[in-house]
Amino acid sequence: MNAICPGYFYTDLTAETLDSDFFQQHARVTIPVQRYGRADELDTAALFLASPASSYVTGAAVPVDGGYTAI
Repeated sequence: MNAICPGYFYTDLTAETLDSDFFQQHARVTIPVQRYGRADELDTAALFLASPASSYVTGAAVPVDGGYTAI
């Protein structure tokens, strides 16, 4: 089983929280790319894991988080 582990993503449901001064400061300090993700940025990870290109990938947790887990 594989998994996609998203970081902070800007959506209609998260906009109010992510637009807050606290989260804006948090993103600048903890996310190396210094921005939130966009929903379409999850697509490539999902397509990879669903395609034959990942036929030998098992037990992987793929972070799509702008480098958040790299710190």
